[in-house]
Amino acid sequence: MTLALDPVLTHLNRGLDSSIERWKDLLRIPSIGADPAYDHETRRAATWMVDSLTSIGFDASLRETTGQPMVVAHHPGPRNGPVPHVLYYGHYDVQPAVPLELWDSPPFEPTIVEAEHGPRMVARGAVDDKGQVTTWLEAMRAWHEVHGTLPIKVTAFLEGEEESGSPSLEPFVRDHRDELAADVCVVSDTTMWDIETPALATMLRGLVYAEIALWGPSHDLHSGLYGGAVPNALNVLTRILGQLHDADGRVQIPGYYDGVAELSAKEKAQLAALPFDEAAFLASVGISEPMGEAGRTTLERMWTRPTCDVNGVWGGYTGAGAKTVIPAEARAKVSFRLVPGQDPQKVLEGLRAFLAARTPTSCRTEVIELGASSALRVPTESAYVQAAGRALDRTFGRPPVLVGMGGSIPAVEVIKRVLGLDSLLMGFGLTDDRVHSPNEKFELRCFERGIQAHAALLAELAALPRG
Repeated sequence: MTLALDPVLTHLNRGLDSSIERWKDLLRIPSIGADPAYDHETRRAATWMVDSLTSIGFDASLRETTGQPMVVAHHPGPRNGPVPHVLYYGHYDVQPAVPLELWDSPPFEPTIVEAEHGPRMVARGAVDDKGQVTTWLEAMRAWHEVHGTLPIKVTAFLEGEEESGSPSLEPFVRDHRDELAADVCVVSDTTMWDIETPALATMLRGLVYAEIALWGPSHDLHSGLYGGAVPNALNVLTRILGQLHDADGRVQIPGYYDGVAELSAKEKAQLAALPFDEAAFLASVGISEPMGEAGRTTLERMWTRPTCDVNGVWGGYTGAGAKTVIPAEARAKVSFRLVPGQDPQKVLEGLRAFLAARTPTSCRTEVIELGASSALRVPTESAYVQAAGRALDRTFGRPPVLVGMGGSIPAVEVIKRVLGLDSLLMGFGLTDDRVHSPNEKFELRCFERGIQAHAALLAELAALPRG
């Protein structure tokens, strides 16, 4: 027997206010997983997820790790024949809210404000990832309340360390690979093309994230007594960092472009055909001219080319007033967004070689790995991608745009490499949602359509033929 979608959508529309209130309850929990001071709150968010999943028919439990707990939940689906088994992944941890003074309202007191596209929710985690997880959770709730079951078999898997590099994720997935086995994975942690146009991400860049430490003198020195005669750790490190790119914006790390393929003529044409307003995109962040690797379009630079960025530099004295020291130590954080064909470990090896070749003999450097994951592509011809396209078309009245994502979701790469599952990257955020920044937001219009699209996706997946 086929379970009908229309009464589920009707139920969702009538219960939207209740969905928003449950979303607010989750947003009020300051689950800053990277900060041990918030461990209790992070665990409280995990428990909240277990309770929510249990209330809609899942067998849900908290699983301990060496870090934050995992949430694993299973729903058998209907009992009238074979159906697809889908793994839903998300994360319940959030970024720190600092600087607090830049928020227009308290970050963990969800606030609805009127804006250009109607009401929006402002809170830390509003979109990343509590709001997006809530879209599929509320879709499943509606199916359960209308039909007493889900139309497919579902395993839900949530972690509390995504914002700090997911150190417990891969060991947990390896240890529980049989339990987490499924046909495909669904992830909502990406963006739409614009507020009226849905998107399916088919490319994700990988990531290498590292800290560089450079030591010079044995201790901080007086700049009047030693300046100009000994190496200044900050001077040396910033000079090296300034050589990471050449004049054409190409990364100068040895072997960095090994394995990087050029786009085919067809792929370039597909990018060129997208209705991308470069001027508006740049203006939205206060920039008038693009910058990056020469000879590439902005979309190519963001989606299909590897990059290198210095994310922070520190050392010496940065307090109030004057303290004229020559710092003995300097540090920087750097990130590399990778494309298919690049090996994260070879990138780290190249970075170490790059530093060694430029570090004076009186100094020494160290590279501390903070995260490494490979890029991936999702096969667009799969039946699951086509099902997601139909669900989005039904919800938005237009088919989704197939896009790349400049960011990285390490869990997607782990799920592919360890479990062998492709992921449907079906997100409902917007590029101006201020993810990781003060005043993070999620348009209620996107939230509502996200729930509807996930409800429709469940129906489309249930209708796929089983061989």
